[in-house]
Amino acid sequence: MFGLQRLSSILPLTILLNTVIRGSCQSTGAILDDRMDTFINQVLADWNSPGGAAVGVVRQLPQGSWNIETKGYGLAKADGTNVDERTLFAIGSNSKLFSVVATGLLIHNQTLSPACLGRLRSSPSFRRGQSWIPSHPTRVRLLTLWATARVSRGTILATHGQMMFHPWHLGKLKFLQPSSAFRSVFQYNNIMYAVLSYLPTVLLPSKIPFARYVKANIFDPLGLRSTTYSFNVANVTGRLADGMTRQLTSAEVLANPLAGGIPRPLPYFSQNGDEDGNAISGFVGVISNVVDMSKWMQTLLLNGVDAATNAFIIPPDVIQVTSTGITVDVPELSPVVYGGGQERSTYRGHEIVGHRGTTPGFQSEMIRLPNDNFGIVILTNDDIYGALIAQIIKWRIIDQAFGLIPIDWSTRLKALAPTFLPPPPAPAPLLNAIPLSTSLASLAGKYTNPGYQTIELCVAADPTSSNVIASATQSCRDLVAQIPQIFPGAVNPRVATLLARFDSVWESYVMVTHWHKDTFNLRFLRSVINTVAADG
Repeated sequence: MFGLQRLSSILPLTILLNTVIRGSCQSTGAILDDRMDTFINQVLADWNSPGGAAVGVVRQLPQGSWNIETKGYGLAKADGTNVDERTLFAIGSNSKLFSVVATGLLIHNQTLSPACLGRLRSSPSFRRGQSWIPSHPTRVRLLTLWATARVSRGTILATHGQMMFHPWHLGKLKFLQPSSAFRSVFQYNNIMYAVLSYLPTVLLPSKIPFARYVKANIFDPLGLRSTTYSFNVANVTGRLADGMTRQLTSAEVLANPLAGGIPRPLPYFSQNGDEDGNAISGFVGVISNVVDMSKWMQTLLLNGVDAATNAFIIPPDVIQVTSTGITVDVPELSPVVYGGGQERSTYRGHEIVGHRGTTPGFQSEMIRLPNDNFGIVILTNDDIYGALIAQIIKWRIIDQAFGLIPIDWSTRLKALAPTFLPPPPAPAPLLNAIPLSTSLASLAGKYTNPGYQTIELCVAADPTSSNVIASATQSCRDLVAQIPQIFPGAVNPRVATLLARFDSVWESYVMVTHWHKDTFNLRFLRSVINTVAADG
């Protein structure tokens, strides 16, 4: 009894002290000071980054005012242009939050009424072989389903030739079968965010494109003047960063995974579409700079209020829904939970809500500490190691801001560097592999799946045949002839290999290589001029 009484008597004091300590630990001085500048520049140098990073820190000071710091580091372009606070980057999957928030605005505008949801459910474009929309689709259930379900196998449906999002894409959803029961397995994918991005066009009488709906209802009211879904709009400013990668030989990779190699700019991955947006707008389409995204971070910390006007632009409950965990990533390692384009976790006693973003050539990190009124935005154009560099910078900023003993995240994450490099382009044969039960040529030909597209598998290498193209179609002969240019060294002549063109946003080709008996390995590849072949 004494122990319990003693514990109960000190518990309020412990809570009080914890509150005081947490409140007093946050630094009130500049975060992006000379010391942080030196640290970030050193990280870029240690990782031999061919690109750079734009960093924003958003926080509410003890007296209630807000402080926003933004800076640029490293290189924005292959021509030597430096990153500054106005440099534009693709923010990748941090675009998803705009899709979920836009859906929340539709809900608050009563656009997604029960009757409207019923009509949407009965639309042929949304029907599936197995029903996946609830039989009584309330607004919350439908938002949760589309924003977090990750119900389908596969990659993005849009091809370069059909980038404008229209019912053609929705019609393919019914052919994508669920790979697991709803909410039973964490399976992150983009398709449901693409569906969300079609809602304004389907449901509003004006048939407004999604990108213009977001601009009118989020970007413009918040003054995010440099933020766009259009490559053309961003590119004409001259401020769009080059996505930078490094060209390395296999020997260089083995000797040092962090070798600088030859810096190479990547062409922007999605150049189709104007301010109407396109098929990828809903999940990776946003282009912005650290100034605008810091304003966005401030709005999230203020639960939807625009600090400049003190007006609610986004209803608070919409912000809350996006960060409410629906799916548990790894149950044994909770509390990492996923809501609508947002993850919720903790770092050294501080609750964190945010997301990472990745597209070819660009990486982003946007996190907020809601209990501390503190947020961080990091935009990078390092294709290979940008995600790790952003993590290193992110954690050091938190350590410095809250007076924590810094952790050497750079050393820790260097151990992961080899896993971020693409595997060797030409797979080695399996020792003592049992051959195919049939000829490789018999497997070549056209294959069709209504959920994807028709592909033609061509024999690219056959150890059992001296002439792999003798009986091939003209299209296959053309493809095989191009291999030395598009994928130098990617095909091992000792491994039975099939290759097909694959018209997709992320991938250019599909490679199927024999492994053992009648089992093959499948790889998606993309080929970029003046860079090494890399997995898509």
